[in-house]
Amino acid sequence: MSFSIKTRQASIKKMKSEELDLLIIGGGITGAGVAIQASAAGMKTGLIEMQDFAEGTSSRSTKLVHGGIRYLKNFDVEVVADTVQERAVVQAIAPHIPKPDPMLLPIYDEPKATFNMFSVKVAMDLYDRLANVIGTKYENYTLTKEEVLEREPQLKSEGLQGGGVYLDFRNNDARLVIENIKRAASDGGLMVSKVKAVGFIQNDQGKIIGVKAEDLLTGEQFDIQAKIVINTTGPWSDKVRGLDSKENLVPQMRPTKGVHLVVDSSKLYVPQPTYFDTGKHDGRMVFVVPREKKTYFGTTDTDYTGDYEHPTVTQEDVDYLLEIVNSHYPKANVTIDDIEASWAGLRPLISENGGSDYNGGNNGKVSDESFDQVIDIVDQYRNKKATRFDVENVLNHLEDSLAESKENPSAVSRGSLLERSDDGLMTLSGGKITDYRKMAEGALKEIQRILKEEFSCEFQLIDSKTYPVSGGDLNAAEVEEELNALAKRGVEKGLTQEEAEYLAHLYGSNVTELFEKIATTEPVKGLSLAETLALHYALDNEMVLTPADYLVRRTNHLLFMRDTLDEVKQGVISEMSHYYNWSENQVERYTNELNQLIAESDLSILKEGTK
Repeated sequence: MSFSIKTRQASIKKMKSEELDLLIIGGGITGAGVAIQASAAGMKTGLIEMQDFAEGTSSRSTKLVHGGIRYLKNFDVEVVADTVQERAVVQAIAPHIPKPDPMLLPIYDEPKATFNMFSVKVAMDLYDRLANVIGTKYENYTLTKEEVLEREPQLKSEGLQGGGVYLDFRNNDARLVIENIKRAASDGGLMVSKVKAVGFIQNDQGKIIGVKAEDLLTGEQFDIQAKIVINTTGPWSDKVRGLDSKENLVPQMRPTKGVHLVVDSSKLYVPQPTYFDTGKHDGRMVFVVPREKKTYFGTTDTDYTGDYEHPTVTQEDVDYLLEIVNSHYPKANVTIDDIEASWAGLRPLISENGGSDYNGGNNGKVSDESFDQVIDIVDQYRNKKATRFDVENVLNHLEDSLAESKENPSAVSRGSLLERSDDGLMTLSGGKITDYRKMAEGALKEIQRILKEEFSCEFQLIDSKTYPVSGGDLNAAEVEEELNALAKRGVEKGLTQEEAEYLAHLYGSNVTELFEKIATTEPVKGLSLAETLALHYALDNEMVLTPADYLVRRTNHLLFMRDTLDEVKQGVISEMSHYYNWSENQVERYTNELNQLIAESDLSILKEGTK
């Protein structure tokens, strides 16, 4: 089934002329999860995303489907049980995306360490029982100090007591989103990117009956009528709620920024994902993860009030992570010049999930920065340059633990919230990528009820635990064998083993569509045959509208293939220009946009500042 610029135009046309049962605002993992279930249930479903699908939070995670073993330190068994059980569900419905990748947890004798050798074994045994992996090849085990250092020679030996190894999963976050979106589209959903909600349509009773939208490619504004509108915009949730000027809204979100840095594996080698305390007694832990001949590490976790569309990596972020990594891998001596790529993303934390600080509270004083922010916003409010909403938003982020109303950002529960305002707007916010299907399932039950009771429309919901995403028509219990068999077909048709495996793991069961076109496809100048096949597939079936869509989110070129990106990008731009018949101005605009993203990922400005 085609999912391209052509279907985009057709979808917009339908949105203009037909009343939808459900309109979803936001095309990250939460919106995608709602869309697949609603479309499969036969609801007339639309989704609009102001950027590319997954361009915000959902392509900027740590790229793990993390089990949350850290919660077991406080015996938060229920949270971990829910997480590992749901992780198994996600792996079953998207078997080509999350892959098992056991995690090494080195244990150090240091103050306020999350685990010692005794407690980590207790936690891992409980974790295995909850994850139902006892007796399998993924059952946990411990390592002596010598065994840890044999596995990771660059690790700091001072204070090292040993380590634990337990099951975790690596993930391709943006691919998980697009595969959900594609399945929703194949089931009749109207999935459209680069369309922004700019206002709500309300009836005479003040109830929301649709959205005023703007096509960011053409500048056209149009109305979309819908029985129910749901806001799934993550960190933007408050901003979308704020489009309704009649509601007296109190901000709910407390976004935090997470940063990750990428270096070549020859500079920092780890054979498997590794997870340890920062050593700064700040309640945080850091991941160091191997990926496609690279190693990335993160994350930071700091409150954020800046530009939501373009969170950036600061010198402070880089210094923080380099200090931690070089402390734990003293032989690596990683510098900013070694960083090949980076990314910064926002986590959609809910502010009311509060409690005392993870490290036991702070001194109860407001920081100078927070104090200045309060003074500034109040001054703006008095001069009518800021709204009451703006004031409340700053106060909501105030760093004051006197009442213990806020946690350290690293310890805020990744809980979710589903609510419906007086005017009918539904908002599904918070959560984490592991929980996306479960969150969507809860929302769909409420949507099903509302459609029946208020609109006399009945729908039968699917069992979303067994409904595969696009490309997921594989046996999850034998996914490696099935992907290898698919890759073999590609090799038989002329691809190298490496190329065929790469495409099979990227597209899952959909890879057969690419392999069928090998005989009739000529490689684009500057691209290999495999890359040409991938680009053509993305243009025809994955709603790729800009070079950045393809190189940043449909593939991992920007983050983990930086060595060849400069060679590939020109071929991609040239072929897309031909496909879309772009003008010279459009080619220049999209090229500049891509080059800016590359420069940001490269940390070009920060690197220049250190010379």
